[in-house]
Amino acid sequence: MISQRLAGDRGQTLPLYIWLTGILLFAALAFFVFAQAASARNGAQSAADAAALAAAQDSREELMTGLQDAIGHDDNWLSWLNGGRFQGTGVAAAAERLAAENDATLKGEPVRTTVNGFPGYHVVIETRYTVGDSILPGTENRHAKAEATAVIQPRCTFGSNADPKKPVQLDCGGDLIDINPGDFNSDDLPDASVLFSVHLAE
Repeated sequence: MISQRLAGDRGQTLPLYIWLTGILLFAALAFFVFAQAASARNGAQSAADAAALAAAQDSREELMTGLQDAIGHDDNWLSWLNGGRFQGTGVAAAAERLAAENDATLKGEPVRTTVNGFPGYHVVIETRYTVGDSILPGTENRHAKAEATAVIQPRCTFGSNADPKKPVQLDCGGDLIDINPGDFNSDDLPDASVLFSVHLAE
């Protein structure tokens, strides 16, 4: 009697064991799918961030060039320090280059925008790679997408009575920069990051 009861218990336990094993296996596969998707999203966001920053940095270089050309020749040269006088002619190429370096493609042109009063660019990218094969149908053909916005923030202030025809002192985050329009050399300007910061919008 006892041996028959033990055999019956083992017979009842086997299906339960198989059922639990199946659940655990499915849970592990589902976790792997979510991990794949999270990895693709993280990669896409990194690519979007890099592309947006590249667009903003390209326009910052344009601002620096315009400022250098304006000092001593344009009585309105101080307006270049506001950060909005760029055309953005090279931003698409710059953003696409950084997206490609992160295995992604730029979707459309970077869109010029303003965040908290600071000019910048909004970009959308799509990864060249897919989420990958999984137990969920369609993931092998699904590309991750992400977007990001980067802005150019002016860092310099000057006196309200500053005369653009006379020497002007700029306060750039604590760094004091003296500019003499009548005796200006491009080496008088500091690195672009001193005059304008480029960062992702929050």
